[in-house]
Amino acid sequence: MTTLSPKQLFRNRVVAFSHRIGLPFGPMHLLTVPGRKTGRPQTTPIAPVLIDGTQYLVRAYPNADWVRNARAAGHGTLTRGRHVRSVDLIEIPESERGPILREFPTQNPRGVAAFVRNGLVDSETPDSFAAAAPRCPLFRVEPRS
Repeated sequence: MTTLSPKQLFRNRVVAFSHRIGLPFGPMHLLTVPGRKTGRPQTTPIAPVLIDGTQYLVRAYPNADWVRNARAAGHGTLTRGRHVRSVDLIEIPESERGPILREFPTQNPRGVAAFVRNGLVDSETPDSFAAAAPRCPLFRVEPRS
C-alpha cells in the first residue's frame, strides 16, 4: 500500500471534489477501479498521457494500489469533470513503454517532480523517462466493450 503525505492526500481530495462538482483542472482525471480484495471502488487522481489519440496511464508512486487493482480487474472508469466512461486497462509490456514514457515530461511537466522525488526517474528529461520503463507500469486505455 502506498503511503501518501498529508499534503498529497489533501491534494487528491481537492482534485476528486473538483471533478465531482464538474470543475476539472490541468490534465487530471479520476481513475476508479474495483479493489482486488474487497471489490469496492477505489479512486485516485491520475494524469493520462495522450499519444496519437490513445490515452496511457503511468504510475508515479511506487507500490501504488491502483496498479495492482488495475492488473487484477483489467478495467475501471475514467472521470473528467462530470464525464465518466468505462474503460479497459491493458498493461503495456516493458519493451514497449520507453517511447510512450518519453512523452510524459512534455505533456505533464508539473507531474514530473513526483517521478524524480520517488526515485522512478533520474532527471526530468524524456530520455530518463524512457530509461525508467522497467520501473514504471503503463496501461493503455481503451473504451470498454
